[in-house]
This record gives sequence, structure tokens and C-alpha cells, in this order.
Amino acid sequence: ARPAAVGERLKLRIIEGDRRGLEEDIAEALEEMDPLTIINTHLLDGMKVVGELFGSGKMQLPFVLQSAETMKAAVALLEPHMERFEGSHKGTVVLATVKGDVHDIGKNLVDIILTNNGYKVVNLGIKQPLSAIVEAAREHDADAIGMSGLLVKSTIVMRENLEEMRRQGLRLPVLLGGAALTRAYVEEDCYRAYGEGPVAYARDAFDGLELMNRVVAGSFEAHVRERAEKARARGKPGRKPRTLEAEEITRRSALRPVDRETIRLRREELNREVAVPEPPFFGPRLIERVPVEALLPWLNEQMLYQFHWGYEKQGRRHEEFLAWARKALRPVLEELLEEDRKLGIFAPSAVYGYWKAAGEGNDLVLFDESGAREVARFRLPRQRRPGGLCIADFVRDIADPQRDVVALQLVTVGPRASEVARRWFAEDRYRDYVRLHGLSVELAEALAEYVHARIRAELGFGHLDAADRRKLLRQGYRGSRYSFGYPACPDLSAQVPLLELLGAERIGVRLSEEYQLDPEQSTSAIVIHHPQARYFNV
Repeated sequence: ARPAAVGERLKLRIIEGDRRGLEEDIAEALEEMDPLTIINTHLLDGMKVVGELFGSGKMQLPFVLQSAETMKAAVALLEPHMERFEGSHKGTVVLATVKGDVHDIGKNLVDIILTNNGYKVVNLGIKQPLSAIVEAAREHDADAIGMSGLLVKSTIVMRENLEEMRRQGLRLPVLLGGAALTRAYVEEDCYRAYGEGPVAYARDAFDGLELMNRVVAGSFEAHVRERAEKARARGKPGRKPRTLEAEEITRRSALRPVDRETIRLRREELNREVAVPEPPFFGPRLIERVPVEALLPWLNEQMLYQFHWGYEKQGRRHEEFLAWARKALRPVLEELLEEDRKLGIFAPSAVYGYWKAAGEGNDLVLFDESGAREVARFRLPRQRRPGGLCIADFVRDIADPQRDVVALQLVTVGPRASEVARRWFAEDRYRDYVRLHGLSVELAEALAEYVHARIRAELGFGHLDAADRRKLLRQGYRGSRYSFGYPACPDLSAQVPLLELLGAERIGVRLSEEYQLDPEQSTSAIVIHHPQARYFNV
């Protein structure tokens, strides 16, 4: 039964994400109390419970978003009755994805949670230079700045931004978030870069909410100092700090000079019994507008539902979860695909091709069809152990009289997917926004699998693919596809020659200032045919 008191009913509506009858409850509440009391005493209490449930693992992300949509709808009903809505905010924060970074899903989730917990959020979007962030903070008299980014390069941009803010004499509270960040990096390196100023690590959206609550309560700087002291304790002699500088040193050492003769002999041994396949053509080819239906067999539904949409197994075994998802979530997927048929959201297309190739030390060298003229060279890291692997080991040595063959590929689902997702976000369709973004990412991955399967078939060993689709998506095939930004080929700038060779402009893909692919839902890869080629860390 619903609570008799209207305030408690509204709180419960927020917790349950129930919008049915919301207008009637808001109208009744307005007869008893003013709009700000409704928001601050009842609606925000509901969102606080939502945060606690999420933090304890008792509420999953989709239901958090449903609660946020209900909160947004309730506030929209109250706004006409509020004389000065601006003055009702707890505080103001400027959010931005840093310069060169095209990823915004994490930042937008923070926006959703902060907005629906009483904060004014100035969301600047993606690829924002520091000057724009600081200007917005001054214009809106912001209480804090939040900077986000996905890849390692973006974390370096964040640190450089903090150094520049310190030079400008700024000491505004800063929240940093993103997949490549570590707490140690923020609490040690970024803290020092900001002149031991107020900067903190936000693990997720609710972490960001807790930090903003500290900002407006005046306890943020004390919290930062306390975390910094703990970080110093972690860095005592005998304990190695986990900073991105240490990771960068490791990466550079992996590119150390090698004993070329030892590498040549190992490469010769690896490739002695492996015949070089004959590709159907050399150079790039275009695959225009792959039907979305053709990609569905390659769609990793487990990744889509769990990682992107935020549904957890909650004690179910793998098969039980997938059986539940087929009933509960597949219809949601079908609805999105129907939206695509109506709106033309996805435009899957690809370029791929074959080049003659050889290995020289740690370099993968590509040649034209003659095998004599070098057209590209990829410098790749080697594992730091005796006999450590490098991608270049899996092709014949440059001294071998026969050239090997390597494939390159680049795929995208097009720019409209991101445009529609941003529109849905602006329309407060939070669940649809997250679902569309996740489906876009996984369709790009499915397209990469689709093109890779074509390459294997054209090289004559597609029949070796695992019959079971789940095994196939876990590298159940001959050879390997190495995407840039991962340990075996971490240098994103190496995509420049790859995009040039493939003619990336034909499918509308380009690189950002920080060498990230744009549109966001795009992937590139080097494809190696060697039977022993597998993913490995460096």
C-alpha cells in the first residue's frame, strides 16, 4: 500500500522510479507545502536512498536512471510554481571531457546524478580546452570543475591542465574521473601538479556526488589533504606507487633496443612451418553500409547487457543470466533496432585491405604489392622478460626472401549514433541514452568481428572458426586482431599511417588531436594470420 502522507509517496516514487500518477501527487503536495520543501525534503531524500542502494549493490544502474528520470519529471512539474528556481541549487559544477577526447558517457552519468540531486551542472561536452573550462567556471561562478576522459593520454592532459591552473593562481576544487585514471595517480601526481591543491578522484557518478557534497559543506580540502597523507603512506620505501608515470616508464622500457639477431632467429623459428596465405587483392577496399541485421550474430549480448546497460548477474549463473536477458532485455534491444529502422541511427561501414609485410627488430614493416617499397612502419613494444613477445614476431623476418601478409581494418557505425544519443540525453531520456550508447559501442565491435571473419575467409582459414558463437567471440579462430590503445600496440598515433593506407575519409573517420578515432564508435586494428598470435600484455 502507498503511504498516506504525500511527501512519503513522492519519496517512494523516486526510489521506485514510478511516474504513474506523479502529477496528481505533485498537485496534492503543493496544497500542503512550497516547491522547495517538496524538492529538498522529499524528492532529494528519495535520491539519497537511491544512491545508498546503488552503493551497496542493491540497485542496478538502469533503475538508478529510471529514478533520475522520475526526479527530473517531478522537478519539471514544480518549476512553474517556483519564483527563482536558480536559487534553489545546492551548488554549481562545470563538467567537461578534456581536449582531444571524444568520450562522454561517464561525464554524462555524473551530470545525471548531480542534476537530480540538486546541483546545477554546466556540461560543456567533449574535446574541451582548459581555457573554455575556466571561462565557464568564471561565468557561472562555479563551486567546482569536473574533468573526464577515457584514455591514458587524457589523464596526462588533466595533469597539464592542473599545472596551468596553478600557474594562473586558480584554486577551485577539481574532480577527476575516467577509465584510465587511478586513485594513486590523482592523489599523488595530480595533487602535486595542482600545487597540493584541492583535487580528488571520483570513481563513479555517486562518488562525484559525495565529493560535491563535501565541496558545498566546506570539507573538500580537508578530505583531499587526508587522502594525500594516505597516499604518502602508500609511497613509503619498499612500496612502489601505482602512478601512470611508472606505467609510462614500463612502456618505454619495452621499446628498448633489442638483440636483432636473437629476435631474427626466434622469428624464423616461429614462422618456419607457417605458410603465407594468398589474399584476393592488395591495398584497401570499401564495405559500404553493412545491414545492422548482418551484425546481430556477432553482437556480444552479455557485454551489452552487463557492461554497458548495467544489469548484473545478481547471483545467477552465466546461462541463467542469458536466459533471463532473452526474456527481459532482448525486447528492449528489439525496440532500439526498430528505432534505428525508423530514424537511420546506424550507418555501419568499413575499409580493410592486405599488405605485404615483414618484421625487423620490434618493427612491423608494410610494403606495396611488389614487396620492395616500404609504405608504413609500426614500432611495437616487447614484453619485458626473456623470450618476451612482440606483434612483429608473428610475421616473417625482413631478411626472409618471401614477404608475409598482414591485414588492416577500420570500422565505424557512423556519427549519427552519437548525435541521437546526445539528443536523447538532452531530452532526459536517460535510460534510452545509455542503452543507445552501449548498443553503438557493441555494434562497432560486432562490425570489427564481421570484417575480421571476412578476412579469415578470404585468407583461406575461415573454416577453422569455432562453431560456438560464444567461443568465437573469445578468440575462437586462427590469428589475432590487435587494436590500438591496448598493451600490445599502445601508441594511438600509429593509427595515422593506418588511416592513410585505408583511405579512412571514405567512411568519414578521422583522428582527434589526441589520436582518438572520431566518430567515437569506431575501431581500427592490425590483423595477424599466424596461428600462435594471441592477445598479450606488455
